[in-house]
Amino acid sequence: MHAAVVYNPVKVPLDRLRRAVHEQERAPGWGESRWYETSGADSGSHAAQEALTHDPAVVIVAGGDGTVRTVAETIYESGTPLALVPAGTGNLLARNLNLPLNDLEGAVAAAFTGETRAVDIAIAELENETERQRTRAFLVMAGIGLDAEMAENTSALAKRRLWWMAYVPPIARSIIANRLFHLDYRVDHNHVRSARAHTVIIGNCGTLTGNMLLIPAAKVDDGLLDVVMLRPKGRFGWARIGTRLTLQGVAHRSRFGRSMLRLAPDLKALAYTQGHTFEARFETPHGVELDGDSFGLVTRARITLRPGALHVCIRGNGA
Repeated sequence: MHAAVVYNPVKVPLDRLRRAVHEQERAPGWGESRWYETSGADSGSHAAQEALTHDPAVVIVAGGDGTVRTVAETIYESGTPLALVPAGTGNLLARNLNLPLNDLEGAVAAAFTGETRAVDIAIAELENETERQRTRAFLVMAGIGLDAEMAENTSALAKRRLWWMAYVPPIARSIIANRLFHLDYRVDHNHVRSARAHTVIIGNCGTLTGNMLLIPAAKVDDGLLDVVMLRPKGRFGWARIGTRLTLQGVAHRSRFGRSMLRLAPDLKALAYTQGHTFEARFETPHGVELDGDSFGLVTRARITLRPGALHVCIRGNGA
């Protein structure tokens, strides 16, 4: 057996990663690992495809959420397990799986000796103004509105230097403008409904950077998509949304807090729903992001879920 390591050279402490992998591959039954570097032009698709041609026992992906998304999209149909070495700004899949974020050696050890956990993967079919269609996978969240603006307007350099603080300027600009857009949408086979929203998030996970809980009901392995629409009325509405999200993040850490959340009144500025399929048509083209990567303007989107389609390595005591 051998491991394949797909790594982002900009974000990963490569010497340390090589030492950790070499230590683990000395165990009986393991051969020398194969290494595949991503590039600015390709965040991991080609590397993952090349890795699969050699039939690895596990693919270790060292990078941020974008690299993880790209590699997972490429390998999930093969059934090959994925191991995470978080090295990005958000590391949201690792956060939602309760994996350690600052333990490179432990993350590598899980790839060689840990258990695997089946998680859902979402498939987004996107269509632009010219009716060109693209199909992409994601693991954490798809976003239209604020989420897409953050992905489009935050540079890689800013994220490397400022981490999550790099998102503050685009968030502030979007909140001040507070532009709502019209969409027609349908969840599963229900009737088509119309709405005006500032942001729409389709989540497979619920927790953001800083342990801010955006979608309390979201679970990475429950076989459901969770949709939330942000539709604040002015800056006071944004203040209420910010307060609710902060409180949700704090309360969700304890059983008592979770009980209180269930009793809290609904906030009209945050509209939640669940289903297996989400379809939307936008009156004007809007930007879309998948796991933090921008995918340009779209006029239609159809998102479905493939339950338990990806196996992720976790530590032996569970996550």
